Amino acid sequence: MVDAMEEYEKEAGCVPILHPEEIKPQSHYNHGYNEIVSRKSHVDDYSTWDIVKATQYGIFERCRELVEAGFDVRQPDKENVTLLHWAAINNRVDLVKYYISKGAIVDQLGGDLNSTPLHWATRQGHLSMVVQLMKYGADPSLIDGEGCSCVHLAAQFGHTSIVAYLIAKGQDVDMMDQNGMTPLMWAAYRTHSVDPTRLLLTFNVSVNLGDKYHKNTALHWAVLAGNTTVISLLLDANANVDAQNIKGETPLDLAKQRKNVWMINHLQEARQAKGYDSPSYLKRLKMDKEFRQKVMLGTPFVVIWLVGFIADLDIDSWLIKGLMYAGMWITVQFLSKAFFDHSMHSALPLGIYLATKFWMYTTWFYWFWNDLPFATVHLPFLINSLALFYNFGKSWKSDPGIIKASEEQKKKTIVELAETGSLDLSIFCSTCLIRKPIRSKHCAVCNRCIAKFDHHCPWVGNCVGSGNHRYFMGYLFFLLCMICWMMYGCICYWRIHCSTSYAKDGFWLYLTQIASCSPWMLWMFLNSVFHFMWVAVLIMCQLYQIAALGITTNERMNARRYKHFKVTATSIESPFNHGCFRNLADFFEIRCCGLFRPVTVDWTTQYTIEYDQTSGSGYQLV
Repeated sequence: MVDAMEEYEKEAGCVPILHPEEIKPQSHYNHGYNEIVSRKSHVDDYSTWDIVKATQYGIFERCRELVEAGFDVRQPDKENVTLLHWAAINNRVDLVKYYISKGAIVDQLGGDLNSTPLHWATRQGHLSMVVQLMKYGADPSLIDGEGCSCVHLAAQFGHTSIVAYLIAKGQDVDMMDQNGMTPLMWAAYRTHSVDPTRLLLTFNVSVNLGDKYHKNTALHWAVLAGNTTVISLLLDANANVDAQNIKGETPLDLAKQRKNVWMINHLQEARQAKGYDSPSYLKRLKMDKEFRQKVMLGTPFVVIWLVGFIADLDIDSWLIKGLMYAGMWITVQFLSKAFFDHSMHSALPLGIYLATKFWMYTTWFYWFWNDLPFATVHLPFLINSLALFYNFGKSWKSDPGIIKASEEQKKKTIVELAETGSLDLSIFCSTCLIRKPIRSKHCAVCNRCIAKFDHHCPWVGNCVGSGNHRYFMGYLFFLLCMICWMMYGCICYWRIHCSTSYAKDGFWLYLTQIASCSPWMLWMFLNSVFHFMWVAVLIMCQLYQIAALGITTNERMNARRYKHFKVTATSIESPFNHGCFRNLADFFEIRCCGLFRPVTVDWTTQYTIEYDQTSGSGYQLV
């Protein structure tokens, strides 16, 4: 495949990215660094070094000595490289400031590729040097000998922070180099990771632009490189799978030429999702995203009903019932192949939950209503149901704590973080383009940053965070109560309507008796038991984390990633743990007629914590 790629590049006229004269300073720097370490352990004598070597190693005093003695900082060496180039590629910020103060030209072209110091710093990923040079007026839009500006170089080498900074400072996200390649095309072709492609997509890059000479889109270039990660991102961003280059080739054609099964399958699935490869009567439905969502949500309703309905049919032959179940299975397989897409992982659990509750309530009102007393059973059940619906609705549809920012605010944040040396992906989200508050996390399912992120819950189809965590706990509690009522109703139904002899014949015979009496009721009971188990476990884990640990599910699972947690083999010490009763009072905002004063925090704007010597908790939010 490498040979095929090289042949394509040669035919396309693509210039190789790695250049000896650009790599040389860095490799020389690495070798020199080891030499310095060795020398420092013996003799610190740099008096014989020339200014180029002293610049590469960052020996400021020696450089200043030679400049004061009359060396012209603008004078290039035999490779046509200036001191500013050497300082930039080796990230010598102090020397850059000094040389510019002595008259060095910030945009001096040098080297075999006619690159500026800013180009050299960008290639090596030195964000602090890029910031410094641009403060002195370096122009990132200048092109080097290959026709690339700095944003193209940053995209090629995967320097996401530099890409973000350059765009925030005004570089066009769709800027083309002399070959007509955009940053997105270079990222798709050269960088086999989610960034900087994901960042460029967030900046509303034009996904379907073609380059100047070959009319390849970013998806074409990703396929040429076998860049599976970026292919997935581009398809999610609605890249045109049928775009043709100058030879009339689509990305799928290129994938077939390279015989890459993964790429072929995913591109074909993308075409099918848009209805291109479907029979005419299914094309319109498959292209309708809203209809696909309804099918995924509605399928569990039909399946749960059919399982109980077929079992409840007054047919003695299990062969006939088996054939009916087989027909149901075939139908579900057809629906999944035709209409289910990548969002099924979120839609199906929600559909299963809604369908289970629908048939449980149908069973309650159709089968139990006339058998059970209103005041002691139905009334508490109805009150519990109202509380369940309210808390579920708030958990499902309310804002979980989405961290929002305007386009202007995002760019301002990037510039501020970069110029203060803080544009680190551990505190900056390259998808949402925001500074991440403490305790927040980017949800891969929802594709957004959530304040005080706990987890993404498929059962409510939403993230659980600072905005809806209390409602989620209410939902779990009232759901558990509702399931207990449902199991009680099933037992009452069997006692009233089924002839059983549990005391005489034991459990197993009793089980066959209730199954033959009402298979539907047994099916509902089994559903209740299943939901009872996961709800009980989840509510116990949540309460333990909230009350005893003072942490979220995400923090408990990833505590070692966060510096503010002290993690041992048996415990997690959290700066947010203030004791069981205080934790509960703060979480549920319990006031109890003024007896408690809960501390409320806006976690969407809380970025730091500092150690507090006077606080019993050890930490204080600032």
